[in-house]
Amino acid sequence: MKGVMLTRFSVALALAALAAQFGLPAAAQQMYRWTDENGRTHITDTPPPPGAKNVRKVKPAANAAAKDKPDAQLPFVLARAVKEYPVSLYTSPNCTDPCTAARDLLNKRGVPFKEVQVWEEEGNAELKKLAGNTQVPTIKVGASVQSGYDPTMYGALLDTAGYPREGVLPAGTQAAPGRPDGYVPPDERELPKAEPVKPEPPTASGPYAPGAKPQRAQPK
Repeated sequence: MKGVMLTRFSVALALAALAAQFGLPAAAQQMYRWTDENGRTHITDTPPPPGAKNVRKVKPAANAAAKDKPDAQLPFVLARAVKEYPVSLYTSPNCTDPCTAARDLLNKRGVPFKEVQVWEEEGNAELKKLAGNTQVPTIKVGASVQSGYDPTMYGALLDTAGYPREGVLPAGTQAAPGRPDGYVPPDERELPKAEPVKPEPPTASGPYAPGAKPQRAQPK
């Protein structure tokens, strides 16, 4: 029984720290803690679906002491998801719209993630080994991999990993990484130049030309 009480207290304390740090409005601080049919614990800012178990309302209060402990400012379920299902996003310097959309999706949900830029031979080999191809963006959630940007598939992976839905946590602000050293954008690369065909040397002829049959001396 003491273990259960400690877990509930930890969740409430973590939510309080999150609200205190980011200055969440009072409406956003009304949280619901519930368990789904698979036994997964969720914390959302919307009422749980029908059939949810162990439903509790959690309204955290400000906790100034948590400001000195950054690790304590993560909600319990988010901290667990980050530990068990770390997120990595594979992009490339010349990937624009789809990679931006993938990054924005993670930021909007407040998901901490590591971004890996793929552009050189070694990075392409690593990505191909991981996903079976070199398509970007590619997301890895825990041990699961999804190639290409598909918001439905990304959302399903994050949901099953236990990451809170969009709007529950403050949005992230992780920007695109800078240009990696040694990378030259396509529009700055030197274009190839056509070279003319070299003319073939004239073919020698006559009895003394290379490869000619030897001539017999004529009798006098």
